[in-house]
Amino acid sequence: MQYKVGSMFAGVGGICLGFKNAQYNHDGYSLVWANEIDEYACETYRTNFDHLLLEGDINKIIEPNLCHNEEKEKYELMHKQILSSDIDVLTGGFPCQAFSIAGDRKGFEDERGNLFMSIIRLVNLMNKKPRVMFLENVRNLVAHDKGRTYKVIKTAIEKLGYHVKEKVFNTMDMTDIPQNRERIYILCFENKRDYDLFDFDKIENLYIRRYNRQDRENQIRDIINYDIQPAEKYYYTEQKYPHYFIHNNANEEYVNLNEQITEMYQFYQLRRGLYVRKNKSDVCPTLTANMGTGGHNVPLIYDGFGIRKLLPHETFRLQGFPPEYVLPTKIKNKNYPDSMLYKQAGNAVSVPVIQILATELLKVFNKNQ
Repeated sequence: MQYKVGSMFAGVGGICLGFKNAQYNHDGYSLVWANEIDEYACETYRTNFDHLLLEGDINKIIEPNLCHNEEKEKYELMHKQILSSDIDVLTGGFPCQAFSIAGDRKGFEDERGNLFMSIIRLVNLMNKKPRVMFLENVRNLVAHDKGRTYKVIKTAIEKLGYHVKEKVFNTMDMTDIPQNRERIYILCFENKRDYDLFDFDKIENLYIRRYNRQDRENQIRDIINYDIQPAEKYYYTEQKYPHYFIHNNANEEYVNLNEQITEMYQFYQLRRGLYVRKNKSDVCPTLTANMGTGGHNVPLIYDGFGIRKLLPHETFRLQGFPPEYVLPTKIKNKNYPDSMLYKQAGNAVSVPVIQILATELLKVFNKNQ
Protein backbone atom coordinates (compact mmCIF):
# COMPACT_ATOMS: atom_id res chain seq x y z
CA MET A 1 0.00 0.00 0.00
CA GLN A 2 1.14 3.53 -0.77
CA TYR A 3 0.22 6.11 1.86
CA LYS A 4 -0.30 9.61 0.47
CA VAL A 5 1.88 12.46 1.72
CA GLY A 6 1.50 16.23 1.49
CA SER A 7 4.39 18.46 2.54
CA MET A 8 4.25 22.02 3.88
CA PHE A 9 7.40 24.18 4.08
CA ALA A 10 9.08 21.56 1.90
CA GLY A 11 12.35 23.42 1.35
CA VAL A 12 14.52 21.30 -0.93
CA GLY A 13 12.67 18.11 -0.05
CA GLY A 14 14.58 16.49 2.80
CA ILE A 15 11.44 15.28 4.56
CA CYS A 16 9.90 14.28 1.23
CA LEU A 17 12.97 12.26 0.27
CA GLY A 18 13.03 10.50 3.65
CA PHE A 19 9.40 9.44 3.18
CA LYS A 20 9.98 8.49 -0.45
CA ASN A 21 12.83 6.17 0.57
CA ALA A 22 10.96 4.51 3.43
CA GLN A 23 9.55 1.00 2.84
CA TYR A 24 8.22 -1.81 4.97
CA ASN A 25 6.54 -5.07 3.88
CA HIS A 26 5.86 -3.69 0.38
CA ASP A 27 4.27 -0.59 1.91
CA GLY A 28 5.59 2.89 1.18
CA TYR A 29 4.60 6.47 0.54
CA SER A 30 3.41 8.41 -2.47
CA LEU A 31 4.25 12.12 -2.56
CA VAL A 32 1.11 13.95 -3.69
CA TRP A 33 2.01 17.62 -3.28
CA ALA A 34 4.51 19.93 -1.66
CA ASN A 35 4.48 23.64 -0.88
CA GLU A 36 7.42 26.03 -0.70
CA ILE A 37 7.65 29.82 -1.02
CA ASP A 38 11.35 30.37 -1.77
CA GLU A 39 11.98 30.41 -5.54
CA TYR A 40 15.54 29.10 -5.21
CA ALA A 41 14.48 26.20 -3.01
CA CYS A 42 11.67 25.48 -5.47
CA GLU A 43 14.17 25.26 -8.32
CA THR A 44 16.24 22.75 -6.35
CA TYR A 45 13.09 20.82 -5.44
CA ARG A 46 11.82 20.65 -9.03
CA THR A 47 15.22 19.42 -10.19
CA ASN A 48 14.81 16.31 -8.02
CA PHE A 49 11.06 15.60 -7.78
CA ASP A 50 8.32 15.38 -10.40
CA HIS A 51 5.12 15.55 -8.33
CA LEU A 52 3.01 18.67 -7.79
CA LEU A 53 4.93 21.60 -6.28
CA LEU A 54 2.81 24.54 -5.14
CA GLU A 55 5.14 27.54 -5.19
CA GLY A 56 3.84 30.39 -3.09
CA ASP A 57 2.77 31.77 0.27
CA ILE A 58 0.94 29.06 2.23
CA ASN A 59 -1.31 31.61 3.93
CA LYS A 60 -2.51 32.86 0.55
CA ILE A 61 -3.04 29.29 -0.63
CA ILE A 62 -5.19 28.63 2.42
CA GLU A 63 -7.06 31.92 2.05
CA PRO A 64 -6.90 33.29 -1.54
CA ASN A 65 -8.94 36.33 -0.50
CA LEU A 66 -5.73 37.68 1.04
CA CYS A 67 -4.31 38.07 -2.48
CA HIS A 68 -4.12 41.08 -4.71
CA ASN A 69 -6.30 40.76 -7.81
CA GLU A 70 -3.41 39.95 -10.14
CA GLU A 71 -2.36 36.88 -8.12
CA LYS A 72 -5.76 35.74 -6.87
CA GLU A 73 -6.44 33.33 -9.75
CA LYS A 74 -3.08 31.63 -9.22
CA TYR A 75 -3.73 31.12 -5.51
CA GLU A 76 -7.32 30.00 -6.01
CA LEU A 77 -6.01 27.22 -8.25
CA MET A 78 -3.43 26.14 -5.66
CA HIS A 79 -6.13 26.27 -2.99
CA LYS A 80 -8.19 23.76 -4.98
CA GLN A 81 -5.16 21.59 -5.70
CA ILE A 82 -4.06 21.32 -2.09
CA LEU A 83 -7.55 20.37 -0.91
CA SER A 84 -8.57 18.14 -3.81
CA SER A 85 -6.71 15.03 -2.63
CA ASP A 86 -7.03 13.33 0.74
CA ILE A 87 -3.65 12.58 2.30
CA ASP A 88 -2.62 10.14 5.01
CA VAL A 89 0.38 12.09 6.29
CA LEU A 90 0.92 15.84 6.43
CA THR A 91 4.55 16.81 6.96
CA GLY A 92 5.95 20.17 7.93
CA GLY A 93 9.38 21.37 8.95
CA PHE A 94 7.85 24.70 9.84
CA PRO A 95 10.23 27.69 9.94
CA CYS A 96 12.50 27.35 12.92
CA GLN A 97 14.50 30.58 12.98
CA ALA A 98 12.03 32.19 15.34
CA PHE A 99 12.75 29.54 17.98
CA SER A 100 16.36 28.66 17.17
CA ILE A 101 19.36 29.38 19.35
CA ALA A 102 21.03 30.46 16.11
CA GLY A 103 18.20 32.91 15.40
CA ASP A 104 16.57 35.72 17.33
CA ARG A 105 14.36 33.40 19.42
CA LYS A 106 11.35 35.71 19.18
CA GLY A 107 8.87 32.85 18.85
CA PHE A 108 5.35 33.87 17.95
CA GLU A 109 6.40 37.53 17.90
CA ASP A 110 8.25 36.64 14.70
CA GLU A 111 6.13 36.22 11.56
CA ARG A 112 7.91 32.94 10.85
CA GLY A 113 6.80 31.63 14.23
CA ASN A 114 3.19 32.37 13.38
CA LEU A 115 3.47 30.21 10.27
CA PHE A 116 2.90 27.22 12.53
CA MET A 117 -0.76 28.25 12.73
CA SER A 118 -1.10 27.79 8.97
CA ILE A 119 -0.78 24.05 9.60
CA ILE A 120 -3.76 24.22 11.92
CA ARG A 121 -5.78 26.31 9.48
CA LEU A 122 -5.07 23.95 6.60
CA VAL A 123 -6.08 20.83 8.52
CA ASN A 124 -9.30 22.55 9.55
CA LEU A 125 -10.12 23.08 5.86
CA MET A 126 -9.51 19.48 4.80
CA ASN A 127 -12.42 17.20 4.02
CA LYS A 128 -10.58 14.38 5.78
CA LYS A 129 -7.94 15.02 8.39
CA PRO A 130 -4.56 13.36 7.80
CA ARG A 131 -4.05 10.21 9.82
CA VAL A 132 -0.70 11.59 11.01
CA MET A 133 0.97 14.99 11.15
CA PHE A 134 4.76 14.75 11.06
CA LEU A 135 6.46 17.95 12.26
CA GLU A 136 10.12 18.88 12.74
CA ASN A 137 11.84 21.81 14.40
CA VAL A 138 14.85 22.89 16.42
CA ARG A 139 15.47 21.39 19.83
CA ASN A 140 15.07 24.81 21.46
CA LEU A 141 11.37 24.81 20.56
CA VAL A 142 10.57 22.87 23.74
CA ALA A 143 12.43 25.25 26.04
CA HIS A 144 11.50 28.47 24.25
CA ASP A 145 9.80 31.04 26.50
CA LYS A 146 10.05 28.63 29.47
CA GLY A 147 8.01 26.00 27.65
CA ARG A 148 5.04 28.25 26.91
CA THR A 149 5.63 28.27 23.13
CA TYR A 150 5.52 24.50 22.83
CA LYS A 151 2.49 24.35 25.12
CA VAL A 152 0.62 26.63 22.70
CA ILE A 153 1.67 24.45 19.76
CA LYS A 154 0.73 21.17 21.42
CA THR A 155 -2.62 22.52 22.67
CA ALA A 156 -3.53 23.74 19.17
CA ILE A 157 -2.76 20.30 17.73
CA GLU A 158 -4.72 18.50 20.43
CA LYS A 159 -7.74 20.73 19.77
CA LEU A 160 -7.77 19.27 16.26
CA GLY A 161 -8.28 15.85 17.86
CA TYR A 162 -4.71 14.57 17.64
CA HIS A 163 -2.60 12.72 20.20
CA VAL A 164 0.92 14.14 20.33
CA LYS A 165 4.33 12.59 20.93
CA GLU A 166 7.68 14.33 20.65
CA LYS A 167 11.33 13.35 20.86
CA VAL A 168 14.71 15.02 20.29
CA PHE A 169 17.15 13.02 18.16
CA ASN A 170 20.71 13.84 17.16
CA THR A 171 21.72 12.95 13.61
CA MET A 172 25.22 11.87 14.66
CA ASP A 173 23.77 9.35 17.15
CA MET A 174 20.99 7.91 15.00
CA THR A 175 22.79 7.61 11.65
CA ASP A 176 26.24 7.36 10.11
CA ILE A 177 26.06 10.99 9.01
CA PRO A 178 28.83 12.91 10.85
CA GLN A 179 26.90 16.03 11.81
CA ASN A 180 25.90 17.21 15.27
CA ARG A 181 22.26 18.10 14.63
CA GLU A 182 19.66 17.93 17.37
CA ARG A 183 16.07 18.32 16.25
CA ILE A 184 12.67 17.72 17.79
CA TYR A 185 10.31 15.42 15.92
CA ILE A 186 6.62 15.85 16.72
CA LEU A 187 4.26 13.11 15.61
CA CYS A 188 0.53 13.73 15.91
CA PHE A 189 -1.87 10.81 15.57
CA GLU A 190 -5.59 11.03 14.89
CA ASN A 191 -5.89 7.33 15.70
CA LYS A 192 -5.24 6.50 19.38
CA ARG A 193 -4.02 3.01 18.55
CA ASP A 194 -1.43 4.45 16.14
CA TYR A 195 -0.33 6.73 18.97
CA ASP A 196 0.00 3.83 21.39
CA LEU A 197 1.96 1.69 18.92
CA PHE A 198 4.51 4.35 17.97
CA ASP A 199 7.31 4.22 20.55
CA PHE A 200 10.05 6.86 20.31
CA ASP A 201 12.13 5.27 23.07
CA LYS A 202 12.09 1.89 21.36
CA ILE A 203 13.17 3.55 18.11
CA GLU A 204 16.04 5.29 19.88
CA ASN A 205 17.24 2.01 21.41
CA LEU A 206 17.00 0.30 18.04
CA TYR A 207 18.97 2.83 16.03
CA ILE A 208 21.32 4.69 18.37
CA ARG A 209 25.00 4.03 17.75
CA ARG A 210 28.33 4.99 19.29
CA TYR A 211 31.17 5.75 16.91
CA ASN A 212 34.88 6.12 17.58
CA ARG A 213 37.24 8.53 15.88
CA GLN A 214 38.21 6.08 13.14
CA ASP A 215 34.53 5.51 12.38
CA ARG A 216 34.04 9.25 12.05
CA GLU A 217 37.06 9.58 9.76
CA ASN A 218 35.64 6.89 7.48
CA GLN A 219 32.25 8.61 7.43
CA ILE A 220 33.86 11.95 6.57
CA ARG A 221 35.92 10.32 3.78
CA ASP A 222 32.66 9.06 2.26
CA ILE A 223 31.42 12.64 1.99
CA ILE A 224 34.55 14.70 1.31
CA ASN A 225 36.99 13.76 -1.43
CA TYR A 226 40.38 14.77 -0.10
CA ASP A 227 42.16 13.71 -3.29
CA ILE A 228 40.69 16.43 -5.51
CA GLN A 229 41.45 20.14 -5.13
CA PRO A 230 38.30 22.27 -5.56
CA ALA A 231 38.16 25.72 -7.15
CA GLU A 232 40.31 28.44 -5.62
CA LYS A 233 37.27 30.48 -4.55
CA TYR A 234 36.55 28.04 -1.70
CA TYR A 235 39.95 28.48 -0.04
CA TYR A 236 40.97 30.91 2.68
CA THR A 237 44.36 32.37 1.85
CA GLU A 238 46.45 35.10 3.41
CA GLN A 239 46.17 37.12 0.21
CA LYS A 240 42.36 37.13 0.33
CA TYR A 241 41.86 37.27 4.10
CA PRO A 242 44.96 38.80 5.74
CA HIS A 243 43.05 39.45 8.98
CA TYR A 244 42.65 35.66 9.41
CA PHE A 245 46.39 35.06 9.18
CA ILE A 246 47.71 37.40 11.87
CA HIS A 247 51.21 36.70 13.09
CA ASN A 248 51.19 37.14 16.85
CA ASN A 249 53.89 39.27 18.40
CA ALA A 250 52.24 40.33 21.64
CA ASN A 251 50.74 37.14 23.13
CA GLU A 252 47.25 38.48 22.45
CA GLU A 253 44.27 36.46 21.23
CA TYR A 254 44.42 36.32 17.46
CA VAL A 255 43.43 34.27 14.42
CA ASN A 256 45.91 32.49 12.21
CA LEU A 257 44.18 29.77 10.24
CA ASN A 258 47.42 28.13 9.17
CA GLU A 259 48.36 27.59 12.80
CA GLN A 260 44.91 26.71 14.14
CA ILE A 261 43.44 24.51 11.38
CA THR A 262 45.90 21.70 10.86
CA GLU A 263 44.14 18.32 11.06
CA MET A 264 42.47 16.50 8.20
CA TYR A 265 39.10 14.77 8.78
CA GLN A 266 38.15 17.42 11.35
CA PHE A 267 35.81 20.39 11.23
CA TYR A 268 36.54 23.88 12.50
CA GLN A 269 34.52 27.06 12.96
CA LEU A 270 35.73 30.62 12.66
CA ARG A 271 33.57 32.15 15.35
CA ARG A 272 32.61 35.77 14.73
CA GLY A 273 35.95 36.25 13.09
CA LEU A 274 37.58 36.34 16.53
CA TYR A 275 38.71 32.79 17.26
CA VAL A 276 38.85 29.29 15.80
CA ARG A 277 37.07 26.35 17.39
CA LYS A 278 37.59 22.70 16.53
CA ASN A 279 34.56 20.45 16.93
CA LYS A 280 35.14 18.21 19.93
CA SER A 281 32.94 15.35 18.71
CA ASP A 282 34.93 14.61 15.53
CA VAL A 283 31.88 15.58 13.46
CA CYS A 284 30.64 18.61 11.59
CA PRO A 285 28.95 21.21 13.80
CA THR A 286 25.29 21.95 13.13
CA LEU A 287 24.85 23.36 9.65
CA THR A 288 22.89 26.61 9.69
CA ALA A 289 21.16 28.73 7.08
CA ASN A 290 23.48 31.65 7.73
CA MET A 291 26.26 29.73 5.99
CA GLY A 292 24.78 31.29 2.87
CA THR A 293 24.06 34.74 4.25
CA GLY A 294 27.40 35.84 5.60
CA GLY A 295 27.01 34.31 9.02
CA HIS A 296 29.89 33.30 11.26
CA ASN A 297 29.02 29.62 11.61
CA VAL A 298 30.82 28.37 8.49
CA PRO A 299 32.54 24.98 8.89
CA LEU A 300 36.12 24.96 7.64
CA ILE A 301 38.40 22.02 6.86
CA TYR A 302 42.04 21.38 6.03
CA ASP A 303 42.06 19.14 2.95
CA GLY A 304 45.78 18.76 2.32
CA PHE A 305 45.76 21.52 -0.30
CA GLY A 306 44.84 24.32 2.08
CA ILE A 307 42.07 25.61 4.33
CA ARG A 308 38.65 25.88 2.77
CA LYS A 309 34.97 25.97 3.49
CA LEU A 310 32.77 23.04 2.68
CA LEU A 311 31.54 22.78 -0.89
CA PRO A 312 27.79 23.13 -1.47
CA HIS A 313 27.36 19.46 -2.38
CA GLU A 314 29.29 18.45 0.75
CA THR A 315 26.84 20.31 2.96
CA PHE A 316 23.97 18.44 1.30
CA ARG A 317 25.78 15.13 1.83
CA LEU A 318 26.19 16.07 5.50
CA GLN A 319 22.40 16.21 5.63
CA GLY A 320 22.18 12.73 4.17
CA PHE A 321 21.18 13.68 0.63
CA PRO A 322 22.57 11.03 -1.74
CA PRO A 323 25.25 11.71 -4.38
CA GLU A 324 22.63 11.51 -7.13
CA TYR A 325 20.65 14.39 -5.64
CA VAL A 326 21.17 17.15 -8.21
CA LEU A 327 22.05 20.73 -7.31
CA PRO A 328 20.92 23.19 -9.99
CA THR A 329 23.49 25.30 -11.80
CA LYS A 330 21.11 27.79 -13.44
CA ILE A 331 17.98 29.70 -12.49
CA LYS A 332 16.19 32.01 -14.94
CA ASN A 333 19.21 31.76 -17.28
CA LYS A 334 21.56 33.00 -14.56
CA ASN A 335 24.16 31.11 -12.55
CA TYR A 336 22.66 29.53 -9.46
CA PRO A 337 24.39 31.14 -6.45
CA ASP A 338 26.31 28.98 -3.98
CA SER A 339 24.91 31.14 -1.19
CA MET A 340 21.41 29.81 -1.82
CA LEU A 341 22.65 26.21 -1.75
CA TYR A 342 24.41 26.78 1.57
CA LYS A 343 21.26 28.35 2.96
CA GLN A 344 19.14 25.43 1.74
CA ALA A 345 21.46 22.84 3.25
CA GLY A 346 21.42 24.68 6.58
CA ASN A 347 17.63 24.82 6.55
CA ALA A 348 17.24 21.19 5.50
CA VAL A 349 16.57 18.10 7.59
CA SER A 350 18.74 15.01 7.96
CA VAL A 351 17.22 12.65 5.40
CA PRO A 352 18.22 9.35 7.10
CA VAL A 353 16.54 10.36 10.38
CA ILE A 354 13.34 11.10 8.48
CA GLN A 355 13.58 7.77 6.69
CA ILE A 356 13.96 5.94 10.01
CA LEU A 357 10.88 7.58 11.51
CA ALA A 358 8.83 7.20 8.31
CA THR A 359 9.72 3.48 8.23
CA GLU A 360 8.71 3.03 11.86
CA LEU A 361 5.45 4.78 11.04
CA LEU A 362 4.84 2.25 8.27
CA LYS A 363 5.27 -0.54 10.83
CA VAL A 364 2.53 1.08 12.92
CA PHE A 365 0.23 1.35 9.90
CA ASN A 366 0.97 -2.29 9.07
CA LYS A 367 -0.10 -3.41 12.55
CA ASN A 368 -3.20 -1.23 12.54
CA GLN A 369 -4.69 -1.67 9.08
